[in-house]
Amino acid sequence: MTERFPAIPPDQMTEAQHEVASAIAGGPRGSVRGPFLALLHNPALAMRVQALGAHLRFGTGLPQALVELLILVTARRWTCQYEFFAHARIARTEGLPEAIITAIAEGRRPDSMQADQALVHDFAVSVHRDGKPEDALYAAAEARFGKAGVLDLLALAGYYSMLAMVLNTADPALPDGTEPPLKPL
Repeated sequence: MTERFPAIPPDQMTEAQHEVASAIAGGPRGSVRGPFLALLHNPALAMRVQALGAHLRFGTGLPQALVELLILVTARRWTCQYEFFAHARIARTEGLPEAIITAIAEGRRPDSMQADQALVHDFAVSVHRDGKPEDALYAAAEARFGKAGVLDLLALAGYYSMLAMVLNTADPALPDGTEPPLKPL
């Protein structure tokens, strides 16, 4: 990982760290990576963060491509190279068009999006800019996804902002030879 939050070898983990690592690896993530390598330094926090993240990433009922779109907008907002790199790869496998991924990386509103994509994109941009969605975006999101869906969108924006801050502080390396996907805006 980094000097700030070095990876903890399994033979040096506390019982609480082993418990969190097992919960993460045994869940839908399949392994301990990314921000959780740093978060293991605070196992009580890591356990709560991973539980919330499991719901937000895998349990909202929102289409996964829309979840990934919101994560990419969040990663771009915080210029989080690792988060953007990891989730751009997932977004591609979920069918998010490359043109949308590229536009977000460049800090632009994508030119052609389907209605749900445009709604989630604009909702996320508004939340990150103003701390809340514009009234029209709230109304549209509530009409489309319901109150629970709006809360999931808000929680996704906040959760991935927190992870971006953890990752930006930990500053993990991208895979060998990978160029950072985000340029300064």
